[in-house]
Amino acid sequence: MSRLALADKRPYLVLSVIAALAFYYLRASDLPEFYLVPIKGSAVGFLALYCWLRHSSKSAHLLAAALVAAAIGDMAIEFGLIAGGAAFFVAHVITITMLLRHRRPPLESGESLVFIGLLLGTPFAAYFLPYDQNLSLPVALYALALGGMAAGAWASDFPRMRVAAGAILFVISDLLIFAGLGPLSGSPIPEYLVWPIYYLGQFLLAVGVITTLRKRDPELRVVPGGVN
Repeated sequence: MSRLALADKRPYLVLSVIAALAFYYLRASDLPEFYLVPIKGSAVGFLALYCWLRHSSKSAHLLAAALVAAAIGDMAIEFGLIAGGAAFFVAHVITITMLLRHRRPPLESGESLVFIGLLLGTPFAAYFLPYDQNLSLPVALYALALGGMAAGAWASDFPRMRVAAGAILFVISDLLIFAGLGPLSGSPIPEYLVWPIYYLGQFLLAVGVITTLRKRDPELRVVPGGVN
C-alpha cells in the first residue's frame, strides 16, 4: 500500500505518527509548552479516533476510550507524575476490560510463566526502582494495573507479535520512567527512549486489535461518518 493510499484510508494513523514525531523533535526546541503538550496528547488521541472509526464493536470503542485516557495521561504527566499516573491507571483498567472479552484457551505452562512474570514481575520491579521509598508503594500499585494490562494482552486471542508486544513495550517505557527516579536518575536514556518506546507500543496495540477485529467481524468495519 502506497503512502497516498495509507493517508487516504487511514488518515488518523498518519496524523498520529506525525504528531508523535513532531513532539519528539520539537520538545528540544523553544516551542512553548502551551503548544507542545497538545501535540503530545494528539499522538495517541488520533489513535483513539482511528479505533473508534475503523470498527463499531464494543471492544473497539473500549480501546478508543482507553486511548483517550492515555492521551490525557500523556498531557497530564507533563505537569505531575501523580496526575499522569492516575489517567494511565484508568486507561489500563479499561484496556483490561476489553482484553477480558477476548481470552484465548487455557495457557500452556511456558505461556503461563510469561503471564505471571508480566502480572507480578512488573509491580515487583517497579517497587524497587525509585530511590524515594515514599514513591515505591504508589508506583507498585500503578504497575500492578500496568502488568495486568500486559498480562491480559499476552493471554488474549489477539496476535502477540502486535498486541502483546505493544503492551510489553508500554511496560518497558514505564519502567524506564521509574528507573529515572532511581538508578537512571540524571541519565539521558529515559529522556530519549521513553516516548518512542511508549508510542510504538500504543501504535502496535491499537493497530493489532483493530486489524484483528475487522477481520473477525467485517460487517462492523464501516462506521457512518468514518473512513473505511
